[in-house]
Amino acid sequence: MTDAMGAIRRLHQHRDWVNQNLLESARALNDEQLRKAFEIGQGSVWKSMVHMYAAEYVWLEALLGHEDPLVQGDLPGHLPGNQLGQGTIASLNELSGLWCKLEGRWSQFLTTINPESLEQVVYKISSNSALGRFGTKQLDILLHVCTHAHYTAAQVINMLRQCGVQKFPGTMVVMMARQEAQTSPSSG
Repeated sequence: MTDAMGAIRRLHQHRDWVNQNLLESARALNDEQLRKAFEIGQGSVWKSMVHMYAAEYVWLEALLGHEDPLVQGDLPGHLPGNQLGQGTIASLNELSGLWCKLEGRWSQFLTTINPESLEQVVYKISSNSALGRFGTKQLDILLHVCTHAHYTAAQVINMLRQCGVQKFPGTMVVMMARQEAQTSPSSG
């Protein structure tokens, strides 16, 4: 994995690994803890995780050519994951199922990228209506999705800490690599 394509795919593999770890930690919370208000992130573990899912959803849709994507339950003109509309995501189990399906779509998409496609400009209508429609290189979107997820995951970890969680989910690339090394057949 010494090329840009391998590094991008590895970053997205890490993003998914962290998401799964966060979901697992969130399952240990009761509903009050999951929705407890904090003055960081999107305001709660729940809202921050829905925002993470929604951001990954809208960016994949943009990469696939849909300029104005919207997650179920969201209203346009607000950040992804706002859940101000009808048909909101109701539970951690539902969110987990949606995220699993989305990750399958991301995995499929990542098999189609190549060095030339990384330079292609992708158009998206901003969730901030004042910004309107803008174009961004595919490479920058692929990197942004991962850095946004990592940034938001750090906020969720801080909220988990404040909820009294003692064992934090793995979030570091090196932790993922060590876990892989421990479970690989050649590590023995």
